[in-house]
Amino acid sequence: MDYAFDALMEKIRKYNKNAACDEALLYKAYQRCREEHSNQLRHSGEPYFVHPYEVACILADMELDCEAIMAGLLHDVIEDTPFGYEQMKNEFGEQVAMLVEGVTKLDKIKCISKEEAQIENLRKMFFAMAEDIRVVLIKLADKLHNMRTLKHMKPEKQLEKAKEALDVYAPLAYRLGISKIKIELEDLALKHLDSVAYYEIVDGLSQKQSERDAYVQNVRDVIADKMETMGIQCHIVARAKHIYSIFRKMYNQNKTLDEIYDLFAVRIIVDTVAECYAVLGMVHEEYKPIPGRFKDYIAMPKPNMYQSLHTTVIGPDGQPFEIQIRTWDMHRVAERGVAAHWKYKEGKAGDKENLEWVNRLLEIQSEAVDPEEFMRMLKIDMFADEVFVFTPRGDVIGLPAGATPIDFAFYIHSAVGYRMTGAKVNSKIVNLDYKLQNGDIVEVITSGAGKGPSRDWLKIVKTSTARSKINSWFKKENREINIERGRTAVENEFKRVGMSQSDLFQSKYLEPMLRRYGFANVEEMYAAIGFGGITAAKVVTRLRDSYQSDHKEAEVITEISPKQNVHKNHKGDSGIEVRGVDNCLVRLSRCCNPVPGDDIIGFITKGRGVSVHRCDCINVQAEKMTDEMRARMIECSWLDDISTAFHTELSIECTNRNGILADVIAVVSEQKINLIAANARPLKDRTALIDITIDVTGKEEIDSIIRKLHRVPGVYEIKRTVQ
Repeated sequence: MDYAFDALMEKIRKYNKNAACDEALLYKAYQRCREEHSNQLRHSGEPYFVHPYEVACILADMELDCEAIMAGLLHDVIEDTPFGYEQMKNEFGEQVAMLVEGVTKLDKIKCISKEEAQIENLRKMFFAMAEDIRVVLIKLADKLHNMRTLKHMKPEKQLEKAKEALDVYAPLAYRLGISKIKIELEDLALKHLDSVAYYEIVDGLSQKQSERDAYVQNVRDVIADKMETMGIQCHIVARAKHIYSIFRKMYNQNKTLDEIYDLFAVRIIVDTVAECYAVLGMVHEEYKPIPGRFKDYIAMPKPNMYQSLHTTVIGPDGQPFEIQIRTWDMHRVAERGVAAHWKYKEGKAGDKENLEWVNRLLEIQSEAVDPEEFMRMLKIDMFADEVFVFTPRGDVIGLPAGATPIDFAFYIHSAVGYRMTGAKVNSKIVNLDYKLQNGDIVEVITSGAGKGPSRDWLKIVKTSTARSKINSWFKKENREINIERGRTAVENEFKRVGMSQSDLFQSKYLEPMLRRYGFANVEEMYAAIGFGGITAAKVVTRLRDSYQSDHKEAEVITEISPKQNVHKNHKGDSGIEVRGVDNCLVRLSRCCNPVPGDDIIGFITKGRGVSVHRCDCINVQAEKMTDEMRARMIECSWLDDISTAFHTELSIECTNRNGILADVIAVVSEQKINLIAANARPLKDRTALIDITIDVTGKEEIDSIIRKLHRVPGVYEIKRTVQ
């Protein structure tokens, strides 16, 4: 008897009475998973099979269908084993194979950076999701189990994965309405990104647990008595707010845990919508409501289908707390989100109309030629807070916070946006950059002979829908002008960077770039630049990077042969010993700033002697060099006695909080390390980047200062700069 499979089937049978007919195929997928991963181990040392099995269990907890659970078991098979797509389709059916393919990473795409690779992976996943929402549900389950076992990975990997979970997957779970996964992902991410804050909150909550339990029990008893008097059957639960939400409130309001009072919420679950409103009236009679803190998500559901009544009231001793009131059906949707409504019959997906943002992904794809632009637009549509406004007829429209009347017009229809000349909000004329507020009644003023959108609108609009429609208009209406404008922008950019257009516009550099952004020819590229779909700087930078990868140290000549003086060593002032070359200049490359302790390699250059790089420097990667260039590599090593100080640059990604730069500088000072320069700049999502240049004696000192800096609260990631 296979107890693990029996446990999985027991979960499934609780909600799927027809699972017996799929049990044989499920067991086949289970066995295939064990077989294909039999020789693989996780970072923890446990069999790799444990991971896909736990993913399948999470999907069963979400009450997904058997095809999704089979895909959960097999989600890493195509990527990590010889078992291919066609084999999977033949053995388990086309639907399962397509789900697995949708989750599989893009390991064959050539990307210039880790960030770009991540964007491409997400890009593929989201568009597979537009065809079948189960793809992203499997990915969320995969991410959740990986986060649960993150402690077994290297510290830098923990930070990278935790930040990805917080930035992308937790908001995605929220957008899909799956609160349980969202909450757990956020708490696990915080645990790794800022463990000091995490355990401070955990300890603070545990110290007042008994006091809070007594308070909550009193509230529950009062509400239960009232409900019994009203003759309403209900289920009352009280829960502490999750750790990350408390952390965000402390951070945003600059408060300590002792200054945060609404640390818990009471949830009341009843049978009907009418009872929800009856309970709300009772609650407001018993406890004083806080003005402006009532939200009716029953009358105006969130786009993720969430429905509930939320009100914040003042308790018996003046302590505020939140009460949520919902029906059992609303509760199931709140816990499981889109999975609660997504039904599959005969392999066909359910209706997508309730998830309009999924359909809009395809529109974003058609306009966002740049992966970074795609991700920026996606985050606005998916992850931003929302405002709810009304049409003059009383229809409710949900838009991202900060949306304008222009966004509203294009949401209604592209033709309305193109003919728009003004707007009224609550019967008053407003500027087109007016930020819509909850409850606004918006009316679009149009003209039959409208001149079309203005380019300035691109600086105003918030939604990807409006941006893509405006860009589309300029793309079609002003093609010749856009081509000329784009050509001029590219020429100016070449002048700015001091590169020759004839050098970079060679087919071996130009054609891969055109394919990368989906341009059929150079004119299409110019047109896209002209209407703002992509910048000239990004195009020229990519061409320049390809050119430089092909011409790194291009001035290599035969004046210095690596075969000369093979019996001599040169020991220069740089502290470097170059094997096989005598009497030549040795310099440390500024692109990677090697220091004693780094593995190094030399490169013979024209007129500048030997340039010494770290072996992991991107500029000396063998796959990016020609045979002639590889022939110019030469062995180097550090001398034993080196007293010189070496410059090195560190890039520190961190929370954008008050005093963090001072904390970083203080750590450097405490280690008695000479600080040459420091620069800080804010990034999106309340993060910041701090670049410091320091003098060190070697790699050990760099490793030591990095370990110390990682202890600064709010520091996520530290890298040595490579240019």
